[in-house]
Amino acid sequence: MNIFIRTYHMVRSIIMLPKKLLKEAKEPKDETKVDATDELMRDTARNVATNNPNDVFSQVANRNHQAEGMKRITWNYVVKNDYGQTIRSVFDAYSKSEVEAFLVNEGYTIVSIEPRKAYEMELFPAKLSMSELIFMLTQLSTYIRAGIPLIDSMRILAKQTVNPNKRKIYEHVVYDLTTGESFSGALTNQENIFPRLLINMIRTAEMTGDLPGTLDDMADYYTSIEDSRKQMISALTYPVIILIVAIAVVVFILVAVVPSFVTMYSSNSATLPGITLFTIAASSFLEKNYVIILFVLALAIAIYIYMYRNIKSFRKAMQTFFMKLPVFGNIIIYNEVTTFTKTFASLLNHSVRITDSMDILSRITSNEVYKEIIANTLNVLSKGGKISEAFRGHWAFPVVAYEMLVTGESTGQLGVMMEKVSQHFQGLHRNIVTSLKSLIEPITICLLAVVVGFILLSIVIPMFDMFSIIS
Repeated sequence: MNIFIRTYHMVRSIIMLPKKLLKEAKEPKDETKVDATDELMRDTARNVATNNPNDVFSQVANRNHQAEGMKRITWNYVVKNDYGQTIRSVFDAYSKSEVEAFLVNEGYTIVSIEPRKAYEMELFPAKLSMSELIFMLTQLSTYIRAGIPLIDSMRILAKQTVNPNKRKIYEHVVYDLTTGESFSGALTNQENIFPRLLINMIRTAEMTGDLPGTLDDMADYYTSIEDSRKQMISALTYPVIILIVAIAVVVFILVAVVPSFVTMYSSNSATLPGITLFTIAASSFLEKNYVIILFVLALAIAIYIYMYRNIKSFRKAMQTFFMKLPVFGNIIIYNEVTTFTKTFASLLNHSVRITDSMDILSRITSNEVYKEIIANTLNVLSKGGKISEAFRGHWAFPVVAYEMLVTGESTGQLGVMMEKVSQHFQGLHRNIVTSLKSLIEPITICLLAVVVGFILLSIVIPMFDMFSIIS
């Protein structure tokens, strides 16, 4: 028996070796070269370690990863409910008996439980869209206010979900709740699906006892964020479509139309002006090298996406560049300030400590510029300073927001002032997006007219010369 065990571990270590080497290769080799944000976080941890070891910063400095355990298996199950209806869905569990126990506890009659085949595995993990998350929060608040227990409310959400992969998300929450896990703990077990902000807000609500109010507040928060996102998409959709159509039209003219005129001009030995020669050269280059152009373009986009996702310094440089662009930079800054202040206000209004709020904000924002500001804020707070010291004079935080931040600090109404800042910049963001939408449309159409007119003019001018010679 020991021989089989040793053979198993040896084979497993060989299989896991490439993954281990890849993981080590991704880790930074030179520990002396650290990012400014990371250095601030380390400095913060050192400062607090000498002042108050029980503070949140010591938790940040000493946070340990959980040990890796067994991986759950996805099971296909077929059951019948009390009405005799057949339900087919999936569930992640460590064993078949675990699935059976859950389904029996939910009152189902089990028909079959089989492990999911490899070809049935979903290519992309199931996610809740923002609208689905808002619906879940609204429904939960309604059910709880009506006197329905939390676990039964989650059961209702699970049973009314048709998509098996999304039904599985709710069923996992139900399973964790039945095993005695708290609601925030159940959501934490699926932190790749539920936002960190929501998990932390629910954890705070569990301590204060106002879960329905927190659910309503978070539903309003995500509704506002989703409205801003849809507004941005709506503003950019039409110009993007016009741009794609313009490129398609120009390419079609250069590849399909211009060569036929080139043949006609060459057969008549016409003298071609510079504008026509330029158009013909562009047409010839595009026709001969379109495969290379498409390949280079796709490769450049792939490299950019990879570097943006995996290299922090590159991501920060690009975010800084976009934020300093005229007009477009203000759209990004207004949106980031709105999200930051709205989230900060929501945390403060639910009695979350400032240090904990900053820690949460640093983990939910994807903008490296604001991550650095938050890290600097934590560093300043660890030394006994004020929040406003970290924001003073920073180009990414408007003066109006800074002054209201100072006012909120001095009056003790920081949560209220941050809420007013978010409302103010949300209005500015909405106005500038609307103005940009009205401005981009005519500009895009004018550019299309200029480009197409340039090509047509380069084709027509030699024709007039030919007609004048013939006449």
